[in-house]
Amino acid sequence: MWIDTHCHLDAAEFDADRDQVIARLTAAGIDKLVIPAVERANFSVVYQLAHQDTRFAYALGIHPMYVHRAQESDLLELRHSLELALDDPHFVGIGEIGLDFFDPIALGVAERQEFFYVEQLKLAAEFDLPVILHIRRSQDALLKQLRRVRIRGGMAHAFNGSQQQAEAFIHLGFKLGFGGAMTFDRALQIRRLAYQLPLEVLVLETDAPDIPPAWLRPGRNEPAQLPRIAETLAQIRGISLPELAAATTRNALQALPRLGAAPARPD
Repeated sequence: MWIDTHCHLDAAEFDADRDQVIARLTAAGIDKLVIPAVERANFSVVYQLAHQDTRFAYALGIHPMYVHRAQESDLLELRHSLELALDDPHFVGIGEIGLDFFDPIALGVAERQEFFYVEQLKLAAEFDLPVILHIRRSQDALLKQLRRVRIRGGMAHAFNGSQQQAEAFIHLGFKLGFGGAMTFDRALQIRRLAYQLPLEVLVLETDAPDIPPAWLRPGRNEPAQLPRIAETLAQIRGISLPELAAATTRNALQALPRLGAAPARPD
């Protein structure tokens, strides 16, 4: 089965045809899908969307690109929401959190980013939850805090670092996400990592509606593209699609253990 470990199905880009997007992901064989929150305002949105289908799961967190409009009280709301979610089989962890040193708005509030990142790591440690990390030109800064606030690991979403940085995240208990960026021939570093890293640390994702694969750019990405993205990874590694599906499914369930709690098929 295929698991899309990172999809913003709640995004406005899907408002006009979300039902059709869900129908296409069903036809494509997507058995599980993780919807991470990005700010307090969409905690309830991802919760409600995840509960529409037993295949869907959600994470709660404050994204680094949204901290410029976040309040410290949002962390209290996050704590409260986490407490309520602990008994919810659709809930899988804390995310999307991290650091973004590329986006101009986010870069302008770098210290605030780090504050929210660290405080959310503390919540992950307290509740013993995995995290879904946003990483953009921030690998070393993320690793620095992960060594200070030890958590159970999780997923490094859309990984695009060096081999040494990849090994550091793996050592700290993280699986590494690969998606549409890997499908571009010029993405030499990402494709090199996809080939060289152990199969047991790789997970698949779309980040839909963002990071469209080469055949869609500049169009909208969606979860139904995951099997074709997987074909690229299978070709890079020289393995069969069934072998890749089994491995990436196993890896995703290890990264987000609660993901295995809900049934794999829709109600």
